[in-house]
Amino acid sequence: MVSTVLLLVFSSLILLRSILIIAGFTGRFLLPRDHISFKKAETHPTFSVLIAAYREAEMMEQLAQALSKLSWPADKIEYFLLLEVDDPETHKAAKAASFPPNTSLIRVPSGGPKTKPNALNFGLSLSRGDIVTVYDAEDQPHPAQLRTVHNALRHAPDRTVCVQAPLVARNVDQNWISAQWALEYAVHFGLLVPGSSSYRMPIPLGGTSNHIRRDALLALGGWDAWNVIEDADLGMRMARAGLLTTTIRTPTFETAPSCFNIWCLQRRRWLKGFLQTWLVLMRNPVQTLRQMGLTQFLFVQIVLGGTILTSLAYAPVAVLVIAACFSNQLEIGAVGITMLFSGLTLGLMGDLLAPGRWSWMRVLATVTRPFYWPLHSIAAYSAVWELATRPFFWAKTPHQPSDAEPQAF
Repeated sequence: MVSTVLLLVFSSLILLRSILIIAGFTGRFLLPRDHISFKKAETHPTFSVLIAAYREAEMMEQLAQALSKLSWPADKIEYFLLLEVDDPETHKAAKAASFPPNTSLIRVPSGGPKTKPNALNFGLSLSRGDIVTVYDAEDQPHPAQLRTVHNALRHAPDRTVCVQAPLVARNVDQNWISAQWALEYAVHFGLLVPGSSSYRMPIPLGGTSNHIRRDALLALGGWDAWNVIEDADLGMRMARAGLLTTTIRTPTFETAPSCFNIWCLQRRRWLKGFLQTWLVLMRNPVQTLRQMGLTQFLFVQIVLGGTILTSLAYAPVAVLVIAACFSNQLEIGAVGITMLFSGLTLGLMGDLLAPGRWSWMRVLATVTRPFYWPLHSIAAYSAVWELATRPFFWAKTPHQPSDAEPQAF
């Protein structure tokens, strides 16, 4: 019974990812590139940029420089730097940094959960913009990103309320972990997310570089302050409300984790949040089915549920395959061999078609991809344990300023 369920899930996931990869790849050639809008200032909407930062003192000057480079009329943008009351170091560094004049340093009141979505909700209550933008402290958005967002929303269908920009690693060639993370992001934001958007499917948003119409965000109740991956949760709630997300190619640059401990910490939080989001959706599956419709409901089961199951299964499957190679007592059978080679082929196809600059480190990451997948199981088992023991704990990922030059996407 268990093997049948796993076979069905893995087969569905392979088929779906194949469709999305092809759609995302062909879209890069068939659809026009991002258009940068330079209409008159009086026609510009106002952006409210929210940045939740905790223990990020070293990132303040880099963030200030990045925000200062954004191309948008100064009277049509407001910045809110959301800081925790028990973090005087970041507040001091922020005051000393060269942020744009229209930046407000906000102390988030204590009492609620110490999470990013809690801080974002407080910032949302202070914002007055037409579009709410979320960045992280380590982000370096492309200077033209707000202009491409404006144009994307102007030409999108009426139900489109969110624009997701791609996240691209600055330090692709630093080491093996950073190269794997960067390649994974290139596949996700360069192929899978645009492919999902082209079919108008639910998108588990990335944690940053979301640009959301403020009226729609308020109608949805903002972010779930208790969910450790509030972005994916918000994407699912948008889908339940019949709202759409579109994508652009103008990127935001980030620094990829360069050591296993930090990578695992981040991945554990993501998988824990996926579990939280899936459990919330399935509290009343009939209602969720009615709200999303059958196609979107099944899509979410494969995307969220499949991500969780495959992450839990990677390491055991790898051990089984290795053991079968050296034992006469074990065999994975014809079906197992077919699934194994299908998964490897699909992974290679995504890695080869993903956008981004090629280097020797990216080649190495591509050919050693099967050694990266089992690492997800370590994070997945930790996520399950933490969800059971510390369900609302937010695992903070440390960041350092980067000297790496952003690469083309």
